[in-house]
Amino acid sequence: MRPEFCLDVRGDYACFTRPEMKVERVSYDFITPSAARSVFESILWKPEIRWRMERIEVLSPVRWISVRRNEVGAVVSARNVAGAMQSGKGQLGLYVEKERQQRAGLFLRDVAYRLYARMEPVKGEAMGNLAKYTEMFQRRASKGQCVNQPYLGCREFDARVRLVASPDGEPEPLTSLDGDFGWMLYDMDFTRPADPRPMFFRAQLTRGVLDLTQAEVRS
Repeated sequence: MRPEFCLDVRGDYACFTRPEMKVERVSYDFITPSAARSVFESILWKPEIRWRMERIEVLSPVRWISVRRNEVGAVVSARNVAGAMQSGKGQLGLYVEKERQQRAGLFLRDVAYRLYARMEPVKGEAMGNLAKYTEMFQRRASKGQCVNQPYLGCREFDARVRLVASPDGEPEPLTSLDGDFGWMLYDMDFTRPADPRPMFFRAQLTRGVLDLTQAEVRS
């Protein structure tokens, strides 16, 4: 049996943006599987392994906050970057004052989740020595070490992460949160790296628990 790990993840704010919203950021009601996976990857990412999300437990009520903030509405041109690499010089500056846009967002606040994921070997040393990576993750998670700061949808919304050795004695999921929450982003399909495709599933919570082992994923 491949090892399963559990993380307690909390934050003051979160935004798991719905892709159908083109301009304003509007969050899903709770964390998406891809965002949950990124929390595990922020602690340990290796090309030899991958994380498969199995279960999400919502621990706090869904609370919303509306925020208007400044964002940059442009990126540096890839053509300019390529030209600068070839010639050794070029204009790569991005003037924030000219590209600033004010946008509204509907975010989550005071979020808390318990995330379960399994570590799966993909290639290389992990195929015959998964215990090495298991011990590596447990050591890093217990000490609060990470590859990059875990975040909740947007990088400015940092997450507080704690390794849960045993769910016994931990807070119960929010049993009042129950029902069908519609189609939710599951992850991105990178089978063709030049043309990644989004995958969706029907998010159905049962007493605050999202069982991803039964999710029917569609492209």
